[in-house]
Amino acid sequence: MDTTGDVAAPDGAHCTGCGSLSCIGCTRTLDPPRFCPQCGRRLTVAVTPGGFRARCRDHGALAPT
Repeated sequence: MDTTGDVAAPDGAHCTGCGSLSCIGCTRTLDPPRFCPQCGRRLTVAVTPGGFRARCRDHGALAPT
């Protein structure tokens, strides 16, 4: 799955930039997510010319928003 935007986490979820529950502004808008918004686990990320693919070991591929 290729996406070309920011993956936003719902309220009360983990930050996709650092993995913590309470974080304000640690990610840049063009950076791919590095942590799963559901569990905070580090993602496997592949950056492509058209965007990126991000996958959690437990929750699978992240859906674009």
